[in-house]
Amino acid sequence: MSLLKLRRRPEPTVAMPEAARLLTWRLCALLLDYPGPELLAIIDEFDSAATQLPDPIRTELAPLLTHLRATDPITLAQQYVETFDMRRRASLHLTFYAYGDTRKRGMALLRFKHAYRHAGVELGDEELPDHLCVLLEFAATVDPVGGERLLGEHVPVLELLRLSLSDSGSPYAGVLASVVATLPPVTTADRRRIAELAAEGPPEEEVGLDPFATDPLAFTGSEARR
Repeated sequence: MSLLKLRRRPEPTVAMPEAARLLTWRLCALLLDYPGPELLAIIDEFDSAATQLPDPIRTELAPLLTHLRATDPITLAQQYVETFDMRRRASLHLTFYAYGDTRKRGMALLRFKHAYRHAGVELGDEELPDHLCVLLEFAATVDPVGGERLLGEHVPVLELLRLSLSDSGSPYAGVLASVVATLPPVTTADRRRIAELAAEGPPEEEVGLDPFATDPLAFTGSEARR
């Protein structure tokens, strides 16, 4: 009898075809991006695409789609900055939660860069590789297996971000809920890690991360960040 046993990948929280999961990642990558004119011009296309998703995902995305359509662009921009740039517990950079701007974060960033390069993707210098929009787009359009692996490794961070956005009443909370729903359910170990991250907060030692932000490569599939 073989001592090796095949381990099946846990099913995502919401059952869905692979095509729907990729579409969810793609839509979430776009919806979490800065709400500039180009994004706001295609809200109707997002609505149309969302009809192809399972009801739980579509329900989670609906509040943000409505908010983007009903709110003036200047207010949307201000809210986005206040939500993701001004609050340490609502960063879209996944390694920030555990490492802050410390030297240890540099090694965590390299794991993302290596995964992208392994898939033949070249990142530009306008964004750090752990930005959630970048990772979701990578998972949706380049390497679903590698992208899912990185997303799965950061489930505690994704859930912590979802909780933070939900607590503040942000319409972006539904987007994080949609991402989490495409991944295996949160485990007891994940919940312990979430509690640790919430209690400790990101470390505050500041060091230069320029070597990781200015890699002379270009992620051809990525929307330019603000």
